[in-house]
Amino acid sequence: MTAVTEERKQPAPAPPRPPKRRRHRSTGQQLPFKARLRRDWQMLVLMVPGVLFLLVFFYLPVLGNVVAFQDFQPYLGIMHSEWNGIQNFVNLYANPDFWDALRNTLILAGVQLLLFFPVPLAMALIVDSLVSNKLRRAFQTIAYLPHFLSWVLVITLFQQSLGGAGFVNNLLRQAGFDPIPFMTNPDTFPLLVVAQLIWKDAGWAMIIFLAALSAVDVSLYEAAAADGAGRWRRLWHITLPSMRTVIVLLLILRIGDILSVGFEQFILQRDSVGPGAAEVLDTFTYYAGVVGGDWSSGAAAGLAKGVLGALLLWGANSLAHRLGEPGIFQKRGES
Repeated sequence: MTAVTEERKQPAPAPPRPPKRRRHRSTGQQLPFKARLRRDWQMLVLMVPGVLFLLVFFYLPVLGNVVAFQDFQPYLGIMHSEWNGIQNFVNLYANPDFWDALRNTLILAGVQLLLFFPVPLAMALIVDSLVSNKLRRAFQTIAYLPHFLSWVLVITLFQQSLGGAGFVNNLLRQAGFDPIPFMTNPDTFPLLVVAQLIWKDAGWAMIIFLAALSAVDVSLYEAAAADGAGRWRRLWHITLPSMRTVIVLLLILRIGDILSVGFEQFILQRDSVGPGAAEVLDTFTYYAGVVGGDWSSGAAAGLAKGVLGALLLWGANSLAHRLGEPGIFQKRGES
């Protein structure tokens, strides 16, 4: 009896442990190069067209910035044109037309940032609140379509609607009122530009905000509704905080590209409102470099614009870090 009791008290043998998997340190060399190549060759093949596109149209043209430091002559080429240091930049900063173009660019960029950026977010919130899937798809389709139209067609549509002989002014004449110069008034040109931009690209910019809204936990809305929170409180305390990272990221990217207010949109309307209202850095570079034949000044203006855009991007990202947001890039060692 005692032997049986002692045998029962003995613990059962533990099951054999599975062999430990060998963990590799995250040093970028977890597997040999050939093994990783055999494993990921399909992904690399898919990357080839995008890499070639970026290489040909973005990175290789950067080498042409050396023209900004030369007295470039097209028939001599880059290799045989004379170097003149920073003289092109000195001439550029002494040109009052450059400062007028920079001022117009900053004004138009600020108006676009204030009036255009919130519109895709508001449209995404409206689409997300729609209950009917058919109505939601119809709204999205109508909002997406203008993005695929060229700026020539967009401005033509606005001219036919708001121009001197357009639909709106014809109605005003029939009603006994004077026509309003919507398309030729330099004072209201920034608002016209923003209206065109909203009509064309707000629906397309809405896509990223819709993707961010789809990641919000629905149980948070249910819990807030159970506690008596209304629609506006759920929007302010759940929706917007959940989208804060995406909003800050897109805002930083927009600030980094703020000086590129648009080339085709402005060059097509430059003659109707005058260079004093529609001359921006992109059109100044075109007229100075291509039309005027001063390739070095045009390259200097483009390089100055790129450097200023990079500084704005770095400043916006640093400000986001100070506010506790991850931004678009972090320093090494930051989590």
